Amino acid sequence: MEKNIKEETNRPVVRLRLGAQTHMGCVRTNNEDNFLVSTDLAAGEWVLPQDSRQFFPLNGKGAMLVIADGMGGLDAGEVASQIAVDTVKEWFAPERIAEETLHDEQRLRACLCDAIKEADRRIKARSKKEQGGKPMGTTVVVAWLLEGYANIAWCGDSRAYLYNTVSGLVQKTKDHSYVQELVDSGQLLPEYAFDHPDSNIITRSLGNPRKAAEPDFVRFALREEETLLLCTDGLNGMLRDEEIEALMQENCTQPDVCLKKLIQGALDAGGHDNVTLILCQTAPNDTPVNAETQQPTLTTHAEKEKPPRRKPARWLLGVLGLLLAGGLLWLFLGGAPADAWKQKLIQWYEQIEK
Repeated sequence: MEKNIKEETNRPVVRLRLGAQTHMGCVRTNNEDNFLVSTDLAAGEWVLPQDSRQFFPLNGKGAMLVIADGMGGLDAGEVASQIAVDTVKEWFAPERIAEETLHDEQRLRACLCDAIKEADRRIKARSKKEQGGKPMGTTVVVAWLLEGYANIAWCGDSRAYLYNTVSGLVQKTKDHSYVQELVDSGQLLPEYAFDHPDSNIITRSLGNPRKAAEPDFVRFALREEETLLLCTDGLNGMLRDEEIEALMQENCTQPDVCLKKLIQGALDAGGHDNVTLILCQTAPNDTPVNAETQQPTLTTHAEKEKPPRRKPARWLLGVLGLLLAGGLLWLFLGGAPADAWKQKLIQWYEQIEK
């Protein structure tokens, strides 16, 4: 017992700051990605800190980061990814996290993987019930940050990276993909994987009607001044790892700026897919613990961006005004019936607005 107390006392206090952003990309007409974050699972709060520069402590039940990349076309992929993040949120409600799970790596791993498997079952049930059996699926990556460790479970090709100034950017997950299998078997050199024409083919996912989800798991210690990056392949499918590393090296001291630069890099490279990122940084050991760093100001889950509704150009409105004036003059001089003219104006304005 004394040993356990001593270990608890000597455990380093981990303080984090995080931010997240999602973008539809340059090609897609909707965003099938979804994400959720919780800075304090014990409080059941699934919200983003309003200020990504502010550090907060890693409390008793830890924090959690979730990203899901939906597949299926129309809105099916978005539904699947939403089910995935909602299932994780429900699975890790404060009252459902057993105390023994927090201190047992095997139980913790099983808990994360079981949440992903449950999401897989729910997606398949939803597809069968409401989509007429039409397949819909999603990848998922979940990071449970607890007691100074990152515990990560994933299924598919959404990734987790770890960056620090000494070792640079290191991919901590391994893609469940056809191209990764070619690399593992020695049939393809790693440096050719990025440009392979079949790089979009994944071998594991949630919602696959032919087989159950098979998540993988990795665990590693969190050290001071490191950055954990979770992302969909909308980032790493557009930028090589060395390009991601360069952007992080230049901007990692400002999380929001770093997120924006990474997304802009993906867009500049073509933006062929939705891109979603969660960035989480550990504080230097000498960061003071005070009221400001202990209690982050929280805001609601960031909404996905929507294409702005185009407004009619000002010159078109001017032309419309002139035509209206002309129409009134025509009516005054005995022209077309008022109702017919009014209906024409309404129809034309609606065409302009579209």
